[in-house]
Amino acid sequence: MAARFKVKRKGIGQMLRMPGMQAEMLRRAEVIKGVAIAMSPVGDDSPHPGNYKGSWEADSTARGGRRRDRAVGYVRNTSYYARWVEYGNGTASGRGQHVLLRAAEIGGRNQ
Repeated sequence: MAARFKVKRKGIGQMLRMPGMQAEMLRRAEVIKGVAIAMSPVGDDSPHPGNYKGSWEADSTARGGRRRDRAVGYVRNTSYYARWVEYGNGTASGRGQHVLLRAAEIGGRNQ
């Protein structure tokens, strides 16, 4: 006789918000943050050398995702010009370096 399993959505929602799940999402975000720091460019000729590299943050919450129903981890850079480093400034010489994208690809494999 085959085993039966009945899914209860409420139970799955509770599992996705458990403190252990949130801790795991934070751990994964910290790994990606570490890779991003290692890959961050340091503009020696800029007025604030090392500001971009020192502005990485990792955080997690139990109420994330599109429906706010699961634990998620966040990695962000708080420097005001992080957007331009990531995506470029719209000129041919200012191509984006995609630091966070590459860090997520590499850090995701190292988990």
